[in-house]
Amino acid sequence: MSTELELLRQKRAAELRRKMLESKSKPATSQLIPPKLTPREIVRRSLVGRGIEVLETARRQYPSEIAVLEENLAKLIEQGRLKGPISGEELYTFLQRAGLQFSMNTKIRIAEGGELKSIEEKLRGQSEHD
Repeated sequence: MSTELELLRQKRAAELRRKMLESKSKPATSQLIPPKLTPREIVRRSLVGRGIEVLETARRQYPSEIAVLEENLAKLIEQGRLKGPISGEELYTFLQRAGLQFSMNTKIRIAEGGELKSIEEKLRGQSEHD
């Protein structure tokens, strides 16, 4: 009985040693290395609201300048020197101060009765009721 128990312990110990050796021989495959993000992806993750729309509008008019700016912003974000989300308004103001003059498509809408109406629709609705 004790010999059987001893054989089982030895078998279990040998199995554990084999598993340890296997795990040591392939540490790179068992640990996933996160993919390197591009500067564009890093900056996009920090943008909120209309930030992406502002960035893409600026990119259409200033592609090379925005590429350089994205690289620098990405470095600041990775270093932790630029924290928190960046709104579209903040990005627009920053780009304006950096000398990139461009205009955004702006629509003013009014919430009425659970739906959004343009100023034109709102005024048209008021003139029909008069």
